[in-house]
Amino acid sequence: MVFNLSLNYVQNYEDAEEITQDVFVSVYHSMQKFQEKSSITTWIYRITINKSLDHIKAKNRKKRFGILTDLLGVGDKKQDELGHFNHPGVQLEQKNAMQKIFNCINELPDNQKTALLLSKTEQMSQVEISNIMDISVKGVESLIQRAKTNLAKKLKDTEG
Repeated sequence: MVFNLSLNYVQNYEDAEEITQDVFVSVYHSMQKFQEKSSITTWIYRITINKSLDHIKAKNRKKRFGILTDLLGVGDKKQDELGHFNHPGVQLEQKNAMQKIFNCINELPDNQKTALLLSKTEQMSQVEISNIMDISVKGVESLIQRAKTNLAKKLKDTEG
């Protein structure tokens, strides 16, 4: 569950493995802090989402720094981009189409992206998502609807 969710966020097998390790190290070190206000699964999902989003932010910072060093002529040109798509569940002929979809998903606001991924890829109910995201069920419903609308618009823009 942790690996699959992180893979849906970063679309890179190695990065998802790294995030998975980070999640379980955090779970191990924070187990005494777990207050049982929610299920352990919900708690681990929250940690996974936070670690995945932190990983993406760190990559974006590194990418911005890499662009700056390229402009200044400092450093090497080896840059690991977030856009590098390496998802093992996608067959080669579908890879380009899926890469476009995930690129558009990655452009969604974090809360919309989280609600959409939990709903569609993890097949969670809106109640489960509301527990994980710590928002109301109506809030989840709204986020999913906005995510679908924004995603459809972004996909239409990329095709046109």
